[in-house]
Amino acid sequence: MKKKKYSLENILTNLKIESLNEMQEEAIKTNKKKEDFILLSATGSGKTLAYLLPVLENLEEDNKNTQALIVVPSRELAMQIEQVFKTMGTGKKITSTYGGHKREIEENNLIQPPAVIVGTPGRLGDHIRRGNITVDAIKTLVLDEFDKSLELGFLEEMKFIIDSLKNVRQKILTSATDAVDIPDFIKLNHPERINFLIPGQEKEGLAIKSVFSPDKDKSEILFRLLCFLGNRSTIVFCNHRDAVERTSKLLSEKGIYNEFYHGGMEQQQRDSALSKFRNGTTNVLITTDLASRGLDIANIRYIIHYHLPHTADAFTHRNGRTARMEASGTAILILNEEENLPAYIEEEVEQIELPEKYDLPEKPKWATLFIAAGKKDKVNKVDIVGFLTNKGELKKEDIGLIEVKDFFSFVAIRKIKMNHLLHLIKNEKIKNKKVKMEVAK
Repeated sequence: MKKKKYSLENILTNLKIESLNEMQEEAIKTNKKKEDFILLSATGSGKTLAYLLPVLENLEEDNKNTQALIVVPSRELAMQIEQVFKTMGTGKKITSTYGGHKREIEENNLIQPPAVIVGTPGRLGDHIRRGNITVDAIKTLVLDEFDKSLELGFLEEMKFIIDSLKNVRQKILTSATDAVDIPDFIKLNHPERINFLIPGQEKEGLAIKSVFSPDKDKSEILFRLLCFLGNRSTIVFCNHRDAVERTSKLLSEKGIYNEFYHGGMEQQQRDSALSKFRNGTTNVLITTDLASRGLDIANIRYIIHYHLPHTADAFTHRNGRTARMEASGTAILILNEEENLPAYIEEEVEQIELPEKYDLPEKPKWATLFIAAGKKDKVNKVDIVGFLTNKGELKKEDIGLIEVKDFFSFVAIRKIKMNHLLHLIKNEKIKNKKVKMEVAK
C-alpha cells in the first residue's frame, strides 16, 4: 500500500504556523519507529498537531476505509480536532461523532468511510455496535487526553472500543499530566514516552494572585473583582452547574454582561455561549471544569477560581486556558476565611487589594446574530458576508467573527448596527431560503 507524501510546508501555511515546535518534531521522529508512544505536554502547547501529523503519515493512499480513530473526552475537543485537520488541507476526509445531536446525521457522514474519525467514547461505541464504523482497516488509535476520559467515567466504553479494534498497529496517548495510571486494557506495546512537562514549574507567562472574600458567599467580591479587571477576556470557574447558573444570574443583575457554560446545556446553547465569548459579545464566561480542556478560545487574560479546584491537575488545566503560546495571563483565586491556598501552589502569591470605589466595566461593542442555517444547508461564511453587506447594508468592519455550524450560524455584528440590520433582513432569504434570524439567545 503506498502512502501519499504530504507537504508539511503547505500544512503549516494553512494553519498559519511558521515552524513545528520541538515536541511536534519529536513526535514525528518517534512515529517513524512505528511504536506506541505517550505524549505528555502542557495544555495549549500544540499536542493536536503533534499527533495529527503522524496520523496523516500513517494513512495509506489507496485504502478507502477508515484507518485512524481518535478518542476524546468532550464534543468540543472532537469538533476542534476536526477543524484543525480540515484546515491542514490534506484532502483526506475526517468526521466527528459525539452526543448532543442526532445520531442519524453522523450515520449519513459515515456511509462513505472517512479516513479519520474523531469522537467521544459513548458515541463511538454506539456506532461500532451498530456497524456504522468499519473497524477492520483502523491501524492507528489516538487516545487524546485519555486521563480525562477515564476521569469522566468512560472506562467501559474505552475498553469496548479498544477490544473492537483487532488490527491496530500503533497507539498514541496524550495527556497534560503525568499523574495517571494507564489501564492494562489499553494494551500498550513498550511505549516510548515523549515528556515535555516541566515538573513543579508553572506555565511561563502565568502569574498567580489571590483576593480575600470576607463572606463565605464570594459573589460580591467576584463582582468587584470583575469591575476592577475591566472588560478583559475572563473565565470564571465554579465547581458545580447550579453554582455556575446562580453566579451568572447574580452578575447579570448587577450589570456584568456574561454567559454561562456547562455540560447540562443543549448543544446549541453551548455553541451560542462559546461563540458570544469568542467574538466579544461578552468578555466573561462562567463555567465548570468542562471548559478547562479542548476549547479553542484565544487571548484569555484572566482565569478566576471562584471555587478552588479539587486537585492540582484541575488547577493546571483551568489555568491552561490562558498564558497560551506567547501570551501572558493571570490566575486569581478567591479565598474566604475558611480557605487556604492549596498545598500544590508553592510560589509566592500576590494578594489583590480591591478599591472601595469601582465602576462597571465598559459594555461590549458586539452583539451576536443567530442564523438558522449552516453547512448542511450549503451556507458558508462568504454567503453570510454577502447577504449581510447586500441585504443588511453592513460594511465589512461591522461584521466580526463568523462561526458556521451544521444547522445554524453565529455572526458578531457591531451592536449599534443590530436593530437596523434586523429590520432590513426580516423578510429576506439567504441562499433562496427564508430562515429565522435573530439576536442569539
